[in-house]
Order: sequence, then C-alpha cells, then structure tokens
Amino acid sequence: MEIAHRIIVDEKIRFGKPVIKGTRVPVELVIGKLAGGMTYDEVMTEYDITKEDILAALDYAAKHLSGEEVRAIA
Repeated sequence: MEIAHRIIVDEKIRFGKPVIKGTRVPVELVIGKLAGGMTYDEVMTEYDITKEDILAALDYAAKHLSGEEVRAIA
C-alpha cells in the first residue's frame, strides 16, 4: 500500500516498514545515511534510487515527525 508519494508498506517487504516504492530500501536507511554524512549522489549510487526517491523519504519523515508529540517531564 502506498502511504505517501513513492513510499509503500507491505508486510512481505522489510516486515512492513516504509520503503521506497519498487525497492527494498527502507526510508529509515535513507534518512540515516544522509544524517551520517553521505551525499544524495552517494546514496543514489549505493542503493540504486533516484533523487525523487530521496526527497520522498525526507518528505515522509518530516510529515511523520510533525505529528509527534513530545512532553517535558519536570
């Protein structure tokens, strides 16, 4: 099932984690590699995905985090 542009979940692929459509590349992996310092080009080459796929992963992560609620405990 497509849950966002270019992002799908399928219980038979990566245990139902969000992945780039048409691949087995998890969104969390893409975000982690970028956070670790890899460039878009390096991620695209390493995982055979497009810039559009990377941008879709970033958009999905941003939207997912925007709904997260954090409460300070004093």
